[in-house]
Amino acid sequence: MDDIKKLRDMTGVSTMACKKALEEASSDLEKAVELLRKRGEAKAVERSERSASQGVVASYVHSNLKLGVLVQVNCETDFVARNEDFGVFAKDVAMHIAAMNPLYIRPEEVPNELVEKEREIWKAQLAAEKKPESVIMKIMEGKEKKFREEVSLLTQPFVKNPDVSVSQLLIDMASKMGENIQIARFTRFSL
Repeated sequence: MDDIKKLRDMTGVSTMACKKALEEASSDLEKAVELLRKRGEAKAVERSERSASQGVVASYVHSNLKLGVLVQVNCETDFVARNEDFGVFAKDVAMHIAAMNPLYIRPEEVPNELVEKEREIWKAQLAAEKKPESVIMKIMEGKEKKFREEVSLLTQPFVKNPDVSVSQLLIDMASKMGENIQIARFTRFSL
């Protein structure tokens, strides 16, 4: 299942197509991507390399007027930027940011200094629980991965549908629009 999810995230292709490609490729991700590209199904891989210099800045202000978000969502053409579905997507992302308060866009953007501070806390907690050193290292790896995902926009479950990550929502929008779509930056204001 993890390989199917990875392949789906990489290509934007349906779950069933990913499963079939992985079966044909004997679970080799690179071969599966190549199979999907040959069939013309893996458009997201090709799109992600194209320039996304157009887009919109969407906003969300909560009803109590004490929380607001601005988010820049980029696409390739002005035509898509003016598309109603693209605008709804951008507003949904702004609302998600307001609700879930991500700190970064991607897990790899989380600064090591922040992770190190958290690691010190986790290590102290695990030592207090008298866990063996070998177990502590494995637990720490899992905690770090989970922490990076929790504070990163793209890996968070989408607030309107927790079964889908923001990343998958982005891939689905890119497939629907036929363009490279990127969340460039965001700012969250709160009183």
